[in-house]
Amino acid sequence: MSYARLPGLPIVDAMTPAVLVLTGPVTRDEVAGLCDDVRTLLEDTRAEVVLCDVAGLGPPGLGTVDLLARLQLAAKRAGGRIRLRDPDPGLHALLDLVGLRIEVEGQPEQREPALRVEEAVEPRDPPV
Repeated sequence: MSYARLPGLPIVDAMTPAVLVLTGPVTRDEVAGLCDDVRTLLEDTRAEVVLCDVAGLGPPGLGTVDLLARLQLAAKRAGGRIRLRDPDPGLHALLDLVGLRIEVEGQPEQREPALRVEEAVEPRDPPV
């Protein structure tokens, strides 16, 4: 049995990220279950990223920051990470305020800042 090869690019099976939709105010009792969901999504889909849709979480607060920190930790322990979709601008500012760095969909990855190089000035150097 033989077949003809089709012209053009080969068919690529693109992997879409796993999505976890977070809605309403999340209680402390629900956090452990959501962490389990993140681990399960990473293991079942063999993806590196779980996309957390946070548009339905409501107004941001420290409970939301705690939830996202725990989800990020669960994802890292499972060998992945989370990325946020549609975060409230206030949530983004609150995450920056507490120092929690989580990727946001549509923004380029943040890289480490460039190292600063200091030049030594010799007494005989002419002024610039």
